[in-house]
Amino acid sequence: MTTLQRKEYKDGTNYSGSWVLEYEEYDYPKDLEKVTDLIKQKLNPKYLTPKYREENKTNPLHGHCYHTTQAMYYFFKSANLKIMRGKCNLWGYHWWLEDEDGVRRDITSKQYYSIGLVPPYENGKEVMRWYGWKGQPHKRSLVLMNEVQPSSRLYHK
Repeated sequence: MTTLQRKEYKDGTNYSGSWVLEYEEYDYPKDLEKVTDLIKQKLNPKYLTPKYREENKTNPLHGHCYHTTQAMYYFFKSANLKIMRGKCNLWGYHWWLEDEDGVRRDITSKQYYSIGLVPPYENGKEVMRWYGWKGQPHKRSLVLMNEVQPSSRLYHK
């Protein structure tokens, strides 16, 4: 069992508890297709920042790159996948993973191809931590992981 934690702070300094996810890691690359399919099945506009919801109505993968990439990263934590980010002229940044052989693992790449574009891989760079408060996993990623793996346990302490 692997534990992932997101600490919360009431005013930016006073600790107020944590969201904790206890889950089982998957075997990379053996379980890659299975995990990719499970994540795609659970995608829902509730995971989106409001600014991405309108475009998502006609492009169902739009806006999901960050939390799907984060979920996959933690499901395959032992695989030492690299976190990649590339500046996108349309939507800010696009996120994906790369394995040690340089193979891209991008669950949401079709959000670009479906509208005749190519994901911004050419300007992608490895990032050493997630964006947000102290590089912690986002709560929506924890919720997605919990939905993908019903045997996991998500709780607040």
